[in-house]
Formats: sequence, C-alpha cells, structure tokens
Amino acid sequence: MIKQDRNFDDLAHKFAASIYGTAKGEIRQTVVWQDIEQILLALGVPVGNIEQSSALSVLDAGGGLAQLSQKIAALGHNVSLCDLSSEMLALAKQDITDNQLIDNYRFIHSPVQQVAEHLSAPVDLILFHAVMEWLADPIGALATLTEQVKVGGIISVMFYNYNGLLFKNLICGNLNHIEQGMPHRKRFKLQPQQGIAPESVYQCLEQAGFEILGKTGVRTFHDYMQNHDMGDFTFEQIVAMEQKLCRQEPFLSLGRYIHVYARKKP
Repeated sequence: MIKQDRNFDDLAHKFAASIYGTAKGEIRQTVVWQDIEQILLALGVPVGNIEQSSALSVLDAGGGLAQLSQKIAALGHNVSLCDLSSEMLALAKQDITDNQLIDNYRFIHSPVQQVAEHLSAPVDLILFHAVMEWLADPIGALATLTEQVKVGGIISVMFYNYNGLLFKNLICGNLNHIEQGMPHRKRFKLQPQQGIAPESVYQCLEQAGFEILGKTGVRTFHDYMQNHDMGDFTFEQIVAMEQKLCRQEPFLSLGRYIHVYARKKP
C-alpha cells in the first residue's frame, strides 16, 4: 500500500534522461501521439497549425517535462502544466522556453487532486499520463480530474498496466514475488510503485459519464524481449510492429502501459 504520492524533486534529471531519452520512451511517444491525433480530430480541430480562435484548453496533469503537450502547444493550443515537483516544473519550463512555446503555457505547482483550485473553468482536454501508478489513491485522483473536463471534452489517461507487470514477472520466473503481491522493490527507484488494473480505470471513466473512444497498448512486446542483442530486427522494425499490434487483442491488454481516451457525455 502506497502511503503518499511520489514527488520527483530528488530524481527529476535522472527521470528525464531515463524515461524520455530511451528506446522505451520513443515507442511510447510514437504510439500515444497517434492517439492524440485522433483525439484532436474528435475535438474538431485539424492536426496542424490552427487559428487562435480554435485553440483548445489543455491540462497536462502531472505532466513532468510536458513532452507530448509541447507537441500539442506547437499546434497553437493553450496548455496548463500541473506538477507536484517544482524541479520537474523548472526543467519543463526551461525546455518549453527553449522550444519557444512559453506563450502557450501556464504553470501550476500543485498536486493533481487540487488542480481545480487553479483553473477558472473546465478544459477541452486533459492529459493524465504515467501518474496514477505513483499515487496513493490513483482511482480517486482520476475521478477528481474527470470533473475538470468540459461536456464533450476528452480525457487521455496512460497508466502502468497491472497485467503487464504480472506477465513480466511470470516470464521472468518471479513466482515468489507474485505470491507476495508484487510489492514495490525500492532498489528500482524509477520502477512505478504499483500496477493499475485496467478494468478499474475503464469503470471509473464510465461511472463518471465518459464514453471510451479508444485503447492502446504501449510497448506490447518490446519490454518482454529477453535479449535485445539476439534476433533479426532493427529498432525501426520494433516501432513499426508495436504500431501494428498495439490496438488489437491480446497484445493491447499486455502492454506495459495502456493508453485510454474517453469523451464526457452530455
């Protein structure tokens, strides 16, 4: 049981390098961005530069370095970046400034559960990516965020998949660890603190009045490859195969992460 939410002030720089500057990060960015393009179309904006009058209001909740929301901001949309870690916000602000996107951002130093205090109105789109697995009450946080989406708006949620975590431990033979309930191993500082059961996420969204529009498995096989020095492949082939398999079962439900997006019904 997680006692408190994880703050990345102490690991911000390491987190940035380990999560985003890797093959894992590139696969994640590629497949999730395909979904973001579908989300933008569903919200009635073209996936390209837009007129300011068509700009969406976007909340990047627990957004860290804002890798994906920067791509959205670069299209002309307005982003509020919220994070518990002041260090992560500082790194993000520098990167956003370097990318000449600062005019499209506002920064909120706050837990995601309290972000409503900093918003003047519900938003068109919320990104809630790779945050739930670090929270003491992940489903409660998700439920709170659903209240900040406009009717007709969309929430985009990516979470560390319990089924993927279980499968990884099974194929590695970690049966004693499984029988102990797969407690978080503190020696792996950047290993998420828990896996999230997909059904609990889907149920939370539906109970909050959302219609699920799409689901994607993020890294459906890459992380299960036992030896990346064996086999006959290129990294480009891995990315292409991940894109091919990520939205079909059974691969979708075995993704190390799952990305689900849903629209708030009237």
